Amino acid sequence: MTAQLLILISGILLLAYLLDLSAKFTRIPTVIWLLAMGWGLQQFTQFAQIKVPELNGILPVFGTIGLILIVLEGALDLKLSKRAIPLISSAFLMSLLPFIAFTGLFAWALVEVEQTTWRIAILNALPFAIISSAIAIPSVKNFKVRIRAFITYESSISDIIGVLVFNFILINKVYNFQSVLGFFGQILVVFVLSIVLSIVLSFLLSRMSNHVKYGPILLLILLLYSLSKLWHLPGLIFILIFGLALSNLHLFKEWRIARFFQPEKIPQEIKQFSDIVAEATFLIRSLFFVLFGFMIQTEDLLNLNTLPWSIGLMALLFSLRFLFLLLTRQSLSPYLFVAPRGLITILLYLSIPVSLQLRTVNQALFIQVILCSILVMMIGLIFHKEPVQNTPPHDTH
Repeated sequence: MTAQLLILISGILLLAYLLDLSAKFTRIPTVIWLLAMGWGLQQFTQFAQIKVPELNGILPVFGTIGLILIVLEGALDLKLSKRAIPLISSAFLMSLLPFIAFTGLFAWALVEVEQTTWRIAILNALPFAIISSAIAIPSVKNFKVRIRAFITYESSISDIIGVLVFNFILINKVYNFQSVLGFFGQILVVFVLSIVLSIVLSFLLSRMSNHVKYGPILLLILLLYSLSKLWHLPGLIFILIFGLALSNLHLFKEWRIARFFQPEKIPQEIKQFSDIVAEATFLIRSLFFVLFGFMIQTEDLLNLNTLPWSIGLMALLFSLRFLFLLLTRQSLSPYLFVAPRGLITILLYLSIPVSLQLRTVNQALFIQVILCSILVMMIGLIFHKEPVQNTPPHDTH
């Protein structure tokens, strides 16, 4: 059984790698093939009457690790400069404004239909309002620098805002000045700690002489994120700041503290660390989406009761995106189409206590919205006329 399992996993990952290479030419996001591969494996195991152990507990673990690595990989790819400020500002607005509008309108609909409280309605609506960086960032990796930078900022900020607001709504039952002050206090604490921890980890990266050092750094990052999650702190802020700090250490070369980081050595270390992160991200992301595809039930895909809701949510999603892209003066193509729901949506859905889940917001609705948003993105990317490029980004102008 061990040999067969190793053959299956290695075969899946090798095929995922080939499909990832083909995405450069086909512009079909690899996640489409991974989900189809997982669903096909499920059909095969059912046909062959192969018993598969319960996998529900594994999915959140792979999803959390994948989310950390994907945000880190995206941040490591970004270069900051004064010319990047308008881009970052636009990405922030595009991650915040549609999020607020979508959550509010969907929650209002849930309140009217389910006759529930606003708190429960917002908790159930929030996962649908967040762009999945796990799908968006890899899907545009072959596009121009500006497109990659905008999508990385937008989707990463969307993840962070979504997790922050979700945890705030979930933890607090009463919303007053004190709870709001505590919320922003947590953000400030994490921001300060993130800067300190980024300095410490960067120092370790430049000073560790052992041939095994990138693994421990990654494990420390996972540990710190997990601790922040236990304490209900926004750990994704730390991941984003650490990645940005590493990729932009050249901005601090004039600082007195920079002499402790062996500046002549650090660029090579960061390059090697980025390569390790990219490799790990590919493996975890591929396994997660194959696993998710394996757990997709055919009856959920064809559920006619949730289909009107799915169509309505897709119409709302892209109408708001169209409106806010015009308001922020961004080009419609390809940004209009790159708003997939995915990994973070699944993780937050699984985090909603059973007592707070609504009948309308079920697994079938999540699967339909996730798949439809990915298919829309695929079509948009295929028909986007701008040429792709493979050169690494030097700036985000």
